Amino acid sequence: MKHGIDEHDSRFKIARREAWIGIILVIINFVWWYGFAYGLGSESVEEYGYVFGLPAWFFYSCVGGFVLMVVLVTLAVKYLFKEVPFDDEQEETS
Repeated sequence: MKHGIDEHDSRFKIARREAWIGIILVIINFVWWYGFAYGLGSESVEEYGYVFGLPAWFFYSCVGGFVLMVVLVTLAVKYLFKEVPFDDEQEETS
């Protein structure tokens, strides 16, 4: 039975790709949040617009960002991620 890690295993390539997808999603989330929080939130309080009783910067950065990320993560998992078996494909039977 082989106990070493074979970095040429296709599962490592898939894991690296999916890790990069996750990193990209985190960056999108941060840029979205930062852009709305500090873009709209940098005005004086008297000039704030409101959406459903919340300041617009908060609504778009936190509520809108959450909805956006739920949709993006769902699409990524459904269309970009692959099911990978955890058992060793190259097990030898003795």
